[in-house]
Amino acid sequence: MTSKGKRLETIDTIRGITMISMIIYHLCWDLKFIKGFSMPWYGTFGTYLWQQSICWTFIIISGFCMHFARQPLRNGAIVFLCGFIVTCITLLALPESPVYFGVLTMLGSSMLFLGCYLHFFRSEKFSLNIKIEPLLGLVIFTLLFAATKSINSGYLSLGALKIGLPESLYTGGQSDGLSNMHLTYLGFMQNGFYSSDYFSLMPWFFLFMVGYFLYGLLEKYFETGIFHVDIKPLSWLGKHSLIVYMIHQPILYGVTMLIGK
Repeated sequence: MTSKGKRLETIDTIRGITMISMIIYHLCWDLKFIKGFSMPWYGTFGTYLWQQSICWTFIIISGFCMHFARQPLRNGAIVFLCGFIVTCITLLALPESPVYFGVLTMLGSSMLFLGCYLHFFRSEKFSLNIKIEPLLGLVIFTLLFAATKSINSGYLSLGALKIGLPESLYTGGQSDGLSNMHLTYLGFMQNGFYSSDYFSLMPWFFLFMVGYFLYGLLEKYFETGIFHVDIKPLSWLGKHSLIVYMIHQPILYGVTMLIGK
């Protein structure tokens, strides 16, 4: 909502477009890895860029929309719970391709952490009330995201400089990588760990915060037409993105099973 109570329909429309892109991406994944279709193009660098465009958009918009959340802690808990449900379902239905610490777990965690800060430390009851200007916050968290983008692989990036992190952070006690899951959750992916959808807290929380601070830079333009592009089918998808996310994979799985090879 804007200061005048008008919804930013463009945000819903962009999220709806991204939902369609995600559904097509996951359908391709199902066709290749579940149905066994020969799709050599899927898995190339172009596909990686496609996947990144989807997750970046969702994460930035989620951080951006924290400014509209009336109950951010409840919202975060719901999203985190949905992530846990996805983990349980994949462990039962697709044990060879489970989801540990998927995008919903990361988004729910980010909402909870930021929500706690907004609820407690930005409250008038607390003397610790740190406010960061939007531009400064955007720069800080963009740099943090860039620096930690390769943390899963064992190093930090400072421009062209790569700084290796201690190997002990990544060596779990089990060959399947399921030891020290708290470290994997943070971003120090344990050796042997596998998840078909993995978004650790670092670096993605920092991108979430980029979206949060982006709001402050764009707020003065909210009354202009560019923020009120309402393409009904797309904006509907954007408004109901969580439920669509939760049901789209079972539906795609069923469709995949019906498609002949």
